[in-house]
Amino acid sequence: MEDKFEHFFSENNFDFQEPHSGHLERFERKLNQPKKVNRTSWKWLSVAASVVLVLGFWLGNNHQKNKIDIAKANPSVEEIQNYFIATINDELKTIESNRSLETETIIEEALNDLEDLEESYIILTTKLSLATDRKKIIKAMIKNYEERLKILDNLLLEIDQIKNPKIIEDEIYI
Repeated sequence: MEDKFEHFFSENNFDFQEPHSGHLERFERKLNQPKKVNRTSWKWLSVAASVVLVLGFWLGNNHQKNKIDIAKANPSVEEIQNYFIATINDELKTIESNRSLETETIIEEALNDLEDLEESYIILTTKLSLATDRKKIIKAMIKNYEERLKILDNLLLEIDQIKNPKIIEDEIYI
């Protein structure tokens, strides 16, 4: 064991010299100095965050003002819009109650199609606030609702075919 230590120290060149004079005093003086605490001022960050929040609220509020609902654009269409919304919600509840492993994929596909139509509807509401010819856009919005109902009706028929294949076959051949 002793040979390994001697071998280690003989191979490596270690500094065996004494430190310069006054080294101990300089070292103690540095130890006794009060530490400088670098306190970062977070005030600028809080001000920046406040500015971002105010800007975000302003943009959000401004964006909401740009969207007009069909009912606000044309009050006579409000009843039609309420009908579509109620019918769509009822059919969605029916579809959710019929959800199973066999119907999961077709339900998800239909819901993806509905999401695409919802995105189109949002674009139409933005266009409605900017357009001068609102009748054309209102017709497109109503068409959008009709497409949603068509997708849901077809989905309900497919679910019925999956759950009751015998009944559908009998109806076809009668």
